[in-house]
Amino acid sequence: MPSNLKEKDNKIKKIMFLFFFILFLLIVLIISIFDTMEEYRRLPSLETSKKELSVRGDIISSDNFKIATSKKIYKASIDTRFLDTDKKELFVRLFSIYSNIPYKKIVEKIDESLKEPGNLVLSYNIDSKTAKNLKELEFKLRRLDVFKAIKVPGGKILRGLTVSESGEKRVYSYEKTLTPVVGYITKFETQNDKTKVKGIKGLERNYDKLLNSSKDGILSGNRDVLSYISFNRNSTIKQRVDGANLVLNIPLKLQKNNEMILDIYKEKLQAQEIIISVMDSKTGKILSLASSNRFNPEKIYQNDIPSLNVNAIEYQFEPGSVIKPIAISLAIDKNRIKKNELFFAYNNKGNVNKDGEFPKGAYKLDRFTIKDDHQFKKNYLTLDDIFIFSSNIGTLQLAQRLTGPEFYEGMKRFGFTRKTGIDLPYEKIGMIPKVWQFSANDKEKEDNVFKATVSYGQGMTSTFMQILKAYSAFNNDGVTVTPKIVSYVEIDNNKYKEDKIENEKIISTKTANEIKRLLIKTVTQGTGREAQIDGLEIGGKTGTAQIARDGKYQKEYISSFFGFVNDEKSSYTIGVTVIDPISTGKNWYYHYAAWSAVPVFKEIVKNLVRLNYLSPKNDIISN
Repeated sequence: MPSNLKEKDNKIKKIMFLFFFILFLLIVLIISIFDTMEEYRRLPSLETSKKELSVRGDIISSDNFKIATSKKIYKASIDTRFLDTDKKELFVRLFSIYSNIPYKKIVEKIDESLKEPGNLVLSYNIDSKTAKNLKELEFKLRRLDVFKAIKVPGGKILRGLTVSESGEKRVYSYEKTLTPVVGYITKFETQNDKTKVKGIKGLERNYDKLLNSSKDGILSGNRDVLSYISFNRNSTIKQRVDGANLVLNIPLKLQKNNEMILDIYKEKLQAQEIIISVMDSKTGKILSLASSNRFNPEKIYQNDIPSLNVNAIEYQFEPGSVIKPIAISLAIDKNRIKKNELFFAYNNKGNVNKDGEFPKGAYKLDRFTIKDDHQFKKNYLTLDDIFIFSSNIGTLQLAQRLTGPEFYEGMKRFGFTRKTGIDLPYEKIGMIPKVWQFSANDKEKEDNVFKATVSYGQGMTSTFMQILKAYSAFNNDGVTVTPKIVSYVEIDNNKYKEDKIENEKIISTKTANEIKRLLIKTVTQGTGREAQIDGLEIGGKTGTAQIARDGKYQKEYISSFFGFVNDEKSSYTIGVTVIDPISTGKNWYYHYAAWSAVPVFKEIVKNLVRLNYLSPKNDIISN
C-alpha cells in the first residue's frame, strides 16, 4: 500500500477514535447529570411560590425615634434522618458558632431527636443577621457532606439545614419610655404557623388594625433544576406591604426628661404614682404624657401589673379644689356675679386672734358643716379672695346661684361624664350626681348639698385627662381642645390625618379671660406661688383631696396642680397629679399640692425652656 494511503487511513482511525471517545464522555456526562437530578430531586413540581412575611408598623416619636418596631424572626431546623452521625460533632460546633446558641443546648436537642429521627427545630427566634449567616452555613454543610441522601421510591432525596421566616418580634428600643401610653402586645400563631402580634393596651391596642394592616409579599413561577424561581410573564411578583406607622406628637427627648423628673419626685414624695401631661392649648397635641410607674413591654413581670393601665384616663378620683375654677366660671358665664361684689366669709364667731385674724369660716348646710382651710383677716371676701385662697365657702355660694340644670349641663359641657376623645382605649368617664339631685331645692331657692360639694371637687369623680381638657378652655378663649397623641398615620409612605378634631366653645371668651386672670393671680399671690418662672405667663390652681375607698375617706391624699404656661409664641396646658404622697412624720405637709404637685409642675416648665419649647422674655429661669 502506498505510504500516502496508509497515512490517510491512520488519520481516519484517529478521527473515529476521537469521535467515539467524545461521544462516550458525552453519554457519561448526560447519565451523570440525569443521575444527579434524580438523586437530589427536591421539588415535586415545576411551579412554586414563596411568601415574604410582612410585619407590624412602627410607633415613631415626633423627633423620629422608633419607640416600637417589629423585626422578622427566623427558625432553623434539620431532619435528623439525613444527618450523618459521624459528622454530628462537626455540625453542632459549626451551628453553635454561626447561631451563637450554646453547644450543649444543641447537643441535647439532637440527641433527643435521634431517638426518634425526624424534623427538629433548633431555634424559633433567630434574628435576620444570624439567619443570613446560617444560610451561608447551609451551603458549606452540603460541600462537607454533613447530611446524606436517603433512597426513596423513584430516586433519592436530601434535606439539610433549613432557615425560614417564622414570624415577627416586637422590639421596644427605649424599654420603659412612654409606657404605659405605648401599651404592650401579645403573640398569636397564624394558620401558616407564623408568629404575629396584636395590641392589648395603649396605642398598640387603639391602633391595632392599622398597625397590622400588612400584606405578605409573593413570588411565584417555574423552578429550574437548582430550585431557583425563573421569572417570565406568567410569574407573580407582589411586594410585601408592612403595617401602618404611627407618628406621634410626643418628642422622645422631652418625654424622657419628664420621666426622669417623675422618678426623682416619686422617691422624694414617696408617692404611689405621679402623672403629668403637656398639651398644646390651641391644637390639643399631647407633647408629653408621663407616669412615674412604667414597665418594659418586652419583659412584663408580676409586679408590673399595677402599672399596665394608663391611669391618666383610667383612674377615677375626687379631684378637689382644681374643680373650683370650673364651677366659678359657670356662675360668671351666666352673669350671676356683680362687679366688686362681696361675699360673707362666715367666720365671725368667736374672738379675733392677736394677729387680727378671724376664725376659719364654717358654713352650715343641712346636717353638714363646710369649712375653709385659709384664715382670712376680714368678714367679707372678694371674688379674687375666693379664687386665689381656694375658699370652699365662697365657691359654694357662687354655685348655689345656678339652677340644677345649669350646673349639671355646665359640668357636662366642660367634659365631665364624657370621654375626652384622646386616642387611647379603655377611657373612663367619671361620675357626677344626676340633674334631679342638683335640682333639689331649686324652687325653694335653698342651698343644694350636691352643688356645694361638687363645686369644690367632692361628691364627684373624674380622670386626669378630663381636667386637663377642661383647663384648656381657660387658655384658649373658652374653647376646649381634643387631646391627641398621634400626629398622623403613615401608610405606604403616604401621610393620613384625622379628618376633623372636634373642639368646643363652652364658655365665652370674656369668662375664659377672667378665669385666666385669676389663675395667674393664684400663682403670683396664692397657693401656686412656687410655680413662678421669670419671663413666662403662668397660671394654675392647686387641689388636694382625700382618697375615698369603700364609702369612707382614707388618710391618703391626691394632690394636683392644673394650669398653663405661655410665651410670645407658644401656649401649653399642663397638669400634674400626685397620688398618695407621704402625709406623716416630718414631711406630713407633702400631701398639700403646693408642696408636691406645684414643684413638679415647675420642673416640667423648666424642661420646656431648656429644650426650646418656651422662651422666657428675659431668658432667665428662676430657681
